[in-house]
Formats: sequence, structure tokens, C-alpha cells
Amino acid sequence: MLKVKFLGIEFENPLVMPSGILQEVAAHYLAEKNGLGGITTKSMTMEPREGNPLPRVIKYESGILNSVGLRNPGIAKGVGEWEKFIKATRIPVLASVFAVKVADFVHLATEVEKIHPAMIELNLSCPNTVDELGQPLGMGVESTGAAVKAVRKALKPETKILAKLSPNVGNIGEVAKAAEAAGADAISAINTVGPGMVIDIKRKKPMLGNIVGGVSGPGIRPVAVRCVWDIYNSVKLPILGMGGVETANDVVEMMLAGATLVGVGSAWYRHGFGIYNQIKTDLEIYMKENKINNLQELVGGAHE
Repeated sequence: MLKVKFLGIEFENPLVMPSGILQEVAAHYLAEKNGLGGITTKSMTMEPREGNPLPRVIKYESGILNSVGLRNPGIAKGVGEWEKFIKATRIPVLASVFAVKVADFVHLATEVEKIHPAMIELNLSCPNTVDELGQPLGMGVESTGAAVKAVRKALKPETKILAKLSPNVGNIGEVAKAAEAAGADAISAINTVGPGMVIDIKRKKPMLGNIVGGVSGPGIRPVAVRCVWDIYNSVKLPILGMGGVETANDVVEMMLAGATLVGVGSAWYRHGFGIYNQIKTDLEIYMKENKINNLQELVGGAHE
């Protein structure tokens, strides 16, 4: 009842764990057990990264601030760990890679392609990181197009590429168009908003060890919905939409805006793994009440 197809791949349900929510490879094995339709790996980088100073994740009244800093073992070690995971799980795995140079994106993507993930997500929009020009790589039309084009050329034609975009741009639709023209197969949006900051008024100091971090959770959902709406109006590519989704109603809203798959990440921090089966149960109730036989009927429905 909840099955959807995305780039020709069947997902048991539209719920996907976004990249970076779970920090260790071992934790990703719990995704299938707890009802997720798909999962995105922690972003892999060229070299090992220890991450930013603790604390890296904090809650505030409308969501979460995180500044993990792409903590991961690096591609040389990480690709072997993820290969085992991909072979062990039955749900589609989206392998995420992050770099600040186009050449590094190409190397990372070609290495990841060897372990046969369902698709590769190019994390073009991690906050607090800049490219060789001193600006976030995925912010601009030209830099986004350059990265996607180079990776597309290096990979096999059948390997699927998602471009993950930032909301921190003037016109996300134009950035999506650049990714589409460069050869992306789908768009993933949005990454966190910000960076933002929360100050502890007792200590009179910022609460995050890195001072600032990406903002996620319910407070950013209207921004995410608008971004997915704009992307849907701008390109013909399928969309993995995310940002502040916590309930079945949020999932429906995101799909009506144009998403086929829906990322649910910060809700895990706030409610635990049980949130996924709860959303699925409520989605089935919504479908019965509204006489919907196939979830894909909802995709882009608000545009009509």
C-alpha cells in the first residue's frame, strides 16, 4: 500500500533516513528493522574527519542544531564498511559523498560506485564548509553544474546520481536546473538551514562546541516545502524531499509539494526509531480515509 518507485527502484514506503543523522555504520543496520523504506549513508570524505568539538548536536524548542562536522573514517576505510552494510540490508541504500573540490567529488563517487549502492547522493550543501573559491560549493548554479557534470562523466550511465541542494540560496529552482542540465537523475532537498546559533544564558556561551550549526526540525518545514515546490516547478527530475518532517501529515504535505521520497531525520533525535512505524500507520489511515490507492497519486498534487 505504501510502495513507491524512485528512479526505477521500488521502496517499500517513502520514508528515507537522511545522511548524517546516524553517526556510526553499526547504527544504520537498525533502519530496516525499524520500518524505513531506504537509508542514506553518512557522507564520506577524502580523508578521515574527527568532527567538530563537543557538543555537536543540541535541541531547542523548534528543532535541532547540529555541527557534527562530517565525522567519518574517510573513503579508504569507509567504503569497505559501507560495502558490508549494502550487502547486508534489503532496503535501498543511498551512498552520500562530500567534497569541496570537483576532482574530489569525482574520486569519491567512482570509489563508491564500486560497492553498488542504489544511488549516489552528492552532498553539495553542507553548511560551514567552503570550496576553493571560498563559498559553499552547492550554493551557486555554476559550481553545482560543474560538480554534477564531472561526476556524471566519470560514472557508468546506469549509476543514479542525486544532487543534494541547500535552501540557503536565492532561487533553488535555478540550482536544480543546473544539476538537471549537468546530468543529475534526481534532486535531494533540503539540507539544513542556517547556520544558526543558540546561546546558553546561564553560561553566557554558545551551546554548540563549534558555536554555529545547521538548523533542522519542525521549524524549518515551511522552508523545505517551499523549496520542494520550487524544484518541482523547475525540473522534471524526481525529488527526495526533507526538512522538519515528523508526522504522516508532514509526509503528505511534502509529497503534494512534489516529493516522491521523504526524508525523516531530526524526528529520530526527538522521538526515536518508533516514529517511522507511527508515520506509516497514520499514512495508511490517511489513504483509506481519502480513498487513495497509490501514494504516488499525491506527488505534485498541490500544483494542480
